[in-house]
Amino acid sequence: MSSHQSQISRFFQLPEHGSNVRTEVVAGITTFLTMAYIIFVNPTILGDAGMPRDAVFVATCVAAAIGSLIMGLYANYPIGMAPGMGLNAYFAYAVVLGMGVPWQSALGAVFISGCLFFLVSIFKVREHIVNGIPHSLRVAITVGLGLFLALIAMKSSGLVVGNPATLVTVGDMHNPHTIMAVFGFLLIVTLDRLKVPGALLIGIVAVTVLSFFFGGNTFNGFMSLPPSIAPTFFHLDLSGALSIGLFNVVLVFFLVELFDATGTLMGVASRAGLLVGGKMARLNKALMADSGAILAGSMLGTSSTTAYLESAAGVQAGGRTGLTAVVVAALFLAALFFAPIAGVVPAYATAPALLFVACLMLRDLVEVDWTETTESVPAAITALVIPFTYSIAHGIAFGFITYAGLKLLTGQARQVKPVVWIIAVVFLAKYSYT
Repeated sequence: MSSHQSQISRFFQLPEHGSNVRTEVVAGITTFLTMAYIIFVNPTILGDAGMPRDAVFVATCVAAAIGSLIMGLYANYPIGMAPGMGLNAYFAYAVVLGMGVPWQSALGAVFISGCLFFLVSIFKVREHIVNGIPHSLRVAITVGLGLFLALIAMKSSGLVVGNPATLVTVGDMHNPHTIMAVFGFLLIVTLDRLKVPGALLIGIVAVTVLSFFFGGNTFNGFMSLPPSIAPTFFHLDLSGALSIGLFNVVLVFFLVELFDATGTLMGVASRAGLLVGGKMARLNKALMADSGAILAGSMLGTSSTTAYLESAAGVQAGGRTGLTAVVVAALFLAALFFAPIAGVVPAYATAPALLFVACLMLRDLVEVDWTETTESVPAAITALVIPFTYSIAHGIAFGFITYAGLKLLTGQARQVKPVVWIIAVVFLAKYSYT
């Protein structure tokens, strides 16, 4: 082993984790391949909100690189980070398009939520918040996000279109774009079932290639210097985000970020065998990395950055330390030079990946106790209201209010933790005065 490799081994404690440089590099490449689809999906989603797609592409790559670097060098966990799925959809379709909030103010809301996340990580109050919110509602938020993503994906692919009589109906199944999207979805599911690394990325690339032949797409080259990030860099509007009307937006960003990050970190660490007594030894460091990435991403010009569950693929390939995350960061920076490819990926090519992620998010429904209606009904309300109102905020609000109300009416008020009462009252007050 060279002296350079020896220094890397000592810094990341590779021998203690039963790993080596080669294994970590392979794991990093595997993780990157499974999450690289965000490079194409994020600019598409945020572009729908009026953000400059080229600048979002750069912000996506740089935010992912910064987050993964912090996770690797500071927390020493094999977990890649990038702008989160679901959160970007909420940012674009619910906040910017649905509520008419300028994207600059929405970025400000992301920044403020990141500051809150940072504070709860520093003062170690995360556990009190997470433990205070019932498991059924946490599951329901994930499921609701999945249904929301599914609706967006089916709309982008043309499978679902608006109808004045029935609200929604099936689209034109003879449309080449829709046919290609269905093919892409089936390809992704098949590849994932066969455990092919990068299944989502392969599906997106396959549909994009077909779009040149059947979708009227045009090719603009493979590589170029990175586009300018100036149109989004430090364009966040904090004064707009601090307005009273955006309070619930900040709260939703914060809650979803907190649940998503904690669940993902614990899940990946468990698969890697890095839990000691059921706990992560450096969880607070990992959460600090998460909150730092959110702050960096909002300043660069992208929605909330978070830990990726796809990191489990790298863990499966042997990744056990932060070196895996550092490799992910390096590959995201290298991706900056492939902007022309990202620019030609149509929405119907990324829709299959969105739909597949949505399907995976629905599996958490089995964790709800369906025999206890004061648990299951608020969970169902949360999951259903999110897609049907096109708003994660309304779904969470209805869920918390229903949960607190049913527990109160059935004489189980003592089971409800203070944090639930606080959130329910905040949302109730919002509906009362707006």
